[in-house]
Amino acid sequence: MKKNIAIIMGGYSSEYEISLKSGQVVYESLDKEKYNMYRIHIFKNKWVYVNDLDEEFSIDKNDFSIRIADTKINFDCVFNAIHGSPGEDGFMQGYFELLSIPHTSCNMYQAALTFNKRDCLSALKPYGIKSAESYFVNLGDSINEEIIVAKVGLPCFVKANRAGSSFGITKVYNKEEIQNALDVAFKEDEEVIIESFLDGVEVSVGVITYKGEIKVLPITEIVSENDFFDYKAKYLGQSQEITPARIDENQAEMVSSLAKKVYEVLRLKGFSRSEYIFKDGEPHLIEVNTVPGLTEASILPQQAAEAGISMSDLFENAIEEALK
Repeated sequence: MKKNIAIIMGGYSSEYEISLKSGQVVYESLDKEKYNMYRIHIFKNKWVYVNDLDEEFSIDKNDFSIRIADTKINFDCVFNAIHGSPGEDGFMQGYFELLSIPHTSCNMYQAALTFNKRDCLSALKPYGIKSAESYFVNLGDSINEEIIVAKVGLPCFVKANRAGSSFGITKVYNKEEIQNALDVAFKEDEEVIIESFLDGVEVSVGVITYKGEIKVLPITEIVSENDFFDYKAKYLGQSQEITPARIDENQAEMVSSLAKKVYEVLRLKGFSRSEYIFKDGEPHLIEVNTVPGLTEASILPQQAAEAGISMSDLFENAIEEALK
């Protein structure tokens, strides 16, 4: 008997358009002979199932079900393709865990922790995982640019603490630019992290649970045409994403081991993609993504393809792992 799979997409953040694309790719890639698939759009003003005729059917949030004509449909598993809130920050995970519905992403606490850049880096620091020098600012704090520059140096990055796809990030070259950069970041989140600039090769490492085992995917080197790997570089083709990365064997082994350690220490499951910059020959962690982009052009599917894993296999495995 075919399983009913809800593919959730959209979300409440600036990443909703990217999420809709990811969810659609999942929908098109999965085998319709194996699964009954339902595209579920999650927005602040509505949760709806959207069929192939673009007709909408409301979700009953009491048990995450839908009713079509006189038939009530419950779901055996949820494929999470929501980047940002509420799919990547723990809210949807907690909701599904309360309803005992299996889902493809990590658990609630892990999602909340990894989505909070400040907390995630702090949690990993005792394990010897290096990162950039950082300074934290909350909305309403008094700002002393001299203290910030003394701590992180220039240039530096001002980032929204809980946002993805490079929304709310500015590279700052002088202290006079800090306040404007904070204003940009505060449009995305009330918490900000200011980090020192790490000058080195940037790589992205996908780690997944595949056929019951933790698997590190081939490494991707990121070469941005812009000042850093910003939104345009990520989604508008203004970067090179080279898989496998042009790093030596020792560096590859080092960053692969580190990415696996991060996955294990944080007790992740499902997909993860972590970003690193090599400084003085050692990888420094930038961030961890637990609902990475899933389109054909996204990094994780590129890495899976290099490892001989097709899109359909990648997504089907995520569902089967969740159903375990």
